[in-house]
Amino acid sequence: MGSVLCSLPADASFSTPSMVVEERDGNSLKTTRDAPIKRTCNGPRVMRPALKGRSHSDTYHHHARARLDSTDQKPSQPTTMVVLAASICTKGGKPVISRQFRDMTRTRIESLLASFPKLIPTNTQHTSVETADVRYVYQPLEDLYILLITNKASNILQDIDTLHLFARVVSDICRSADEREIILNAFELLGAFDEIVSAGYRENVNLTQVKSILEMESHEEKIQEIIARNKEAEAKELIKKRARELELQRREQQRRGGSGTGYLGGIGGGVSGYSPVPRYDAPDIPSSSSRTPITPTAPTPAKAPAFKGSGLKLGAKKKQADLLDALGPEAAYTPEPSAPSTPVVTEQQPRAPAPQAASIRGSVPEVEQESVHVSIKETLSLQILRDGGVQSMELKGDMNLLIADAAFSHIRLTLSPPPSSAPSNLQFKQHPNVSKFPANPSAPRVVALKDPSKAFPLNQNVGVLKWRYAGTDESLVPLNINCWPTPGNGTCEISIEYELESEDVELWDVSILIPLPDGSYPTVTSESHTGSWSLDADSHSLLWTIPHVSPSNEETKSGSLIFTVNGDDTSVFFPVDVGFVGKGSLGGIGVGSVTKVGEGEGEEVVHSVDALVTVDEYAVV
Repeated sequence: MGSVLCSLPADASFSTPSMVVEERDGNSLKTTRDAPIKRTCNGPRVMRPALKGRSHSDTYHHHARARLDSTDQKPSQPTTMVVLAASICTKGGKPVISRQFRDMTRTRIESLLASFPKLIPTNTQHTSVETADVRYVYQPLEDLYILLITNKASNILQDIDTLHLFARVVSDICRSADEREIILNAFELLGAFDEIVSAGYRENVNLTQVKSILEMESHEEKIQEIIARNKEAEAKELIKKRARELELQRREQQRRGGSGTGYLGGIGGGVSGYSPVPRYDAPDIPSSSSRTPITPTAPTPAKAPAFKGSGLKLGAKKKQADLLDALGPEAAYTPEPSAPSTPVVTEQQPRAPAPQAASIRGSVPEVEQESVHVSIKETLSLQILRDGGVQSMELKGDMNLLIADAAFSHIRLTLSPPPSSAPSNLQFKQHPNVSKFPANPSAPRVVALKDPSKAFPLNQNVGVLKWRYAGTDESLVPLNINCWPTPGNGTCEISIEYELESEDVELWDVSILIPLPDGSYPTVTSESHTGSWSLDADSHSLLWTIPHVSPSNEETKSGSLIFTVNGDDTSVFFPVDVGFVGKGSLGGIGVGSVTKVGEGEGEEVVHSVDALVTVDEYAVV
């Protein structure tokens, strides 16, 4: 006789009516009815005969088996463990945030949360409370409650573990568990709740996995965005540089325009009607009768006038001159170019170095030049050790003098006394025509010509003084950099700090480049830091830029940046390269006064000083 096995749950307890049993003996079917019995979880297995045929009593037996099946199957279905909602509410039952994982109306969840504080027993340490419909699993969170609303058949141990994970996530995302902070981070909290529970069922995740999911970013997309921003910045810088070059060329053209026009006007009287237009045009091609090479440096006319007479007949043959006179305006006219062109610079006209100076200058404000202008430029080469101390340091500087007015060509420059922070062992070198400094270091240092009767050249940048320092004095380091990697658990946390040590310089365009391990990308964890950071895709490094560092601004005088990357090798983060453009002098060189020599002896001269410090090499090794 065949049978079907049906297992019962541990808490099943039910009664059955009289059992109908069918037995087949040969070709006859025999039916018996047992007395009602009660089945429990410890009772015998229910054996139900298998129906192999039907007779005149099949309908009756079918209904009997249906009743038995319905009684057997009801307790054997698994209990569904569902988290209905995860909420944070006040102690008065006011909801702060709530995430429903099953369909529940707002009125329903507000009603459940409003009745929750009334159900909490006093003077007990229970973490759950039940009603006729649901179970509350809760935990105090400072002045709030975090709770899960589940059905009564859920696993209480699993619910408590889930609640603890919810509480850890809230503590990790919010700095403090108050109502205002939770509302500010509501979006992140609800996203984390959805990662822990999905459709009412607990996901197999821990706190670290939830954090990783919330912080998940596309590294490829991030790199592309950084590359696009870098390209955009480079394009803007190139446009600015080109605009500066064009502006400098325009000024140079205007400055030389007077002499160029006079030169052209002195050739013949036929150009007296010359009228320049305010744009750059290609120079006119000279006529075949002129053999003198002329390179115009001023704007040329849109249409050259007719040349009649012998104004341009410099050694030309008589036949050619007669032919030009006969043709008249058509012979001297040259078609105007369709678009303005850049002025041609010949070999006799060297390129001005101003565009290069503008690029070296960076964001340092321009100095308005006076008739006497002094330029001080210093270049720093520095290597400092990661554990502290200076490995090598070299400072080179030079002073140039530019005089634009002949009335001030006989002058002397008196340098200002060096500050206490300046190096005491500077090595000076003067121009051969400039007098040497006195041997006494306390005596005033004067830059003047050896022959007072001679004058400085006009409109020329003349180098009058150079100096150099080499040593390992750590007090002369203008910007101190501290890079501190801390490895642990397969990752490395890097804390990098800068601090302006020199009070004599003001820095612009500070850049700090930290190498990164291959295949790893940084995650900046510091909430606030000075400047901005980006990823240099070419060198696979983190680039930290600070636009302006001033000794008078405490907010920018020092700063720090903290980020983490995968890997535990601390040596890959070195060397750290540093760059900046400074205003001032690290050598303590300055101009105290400028006075006349000879006529008007001792009279003060208004002057301007432009002092810059640039970096040739600055590395933390």
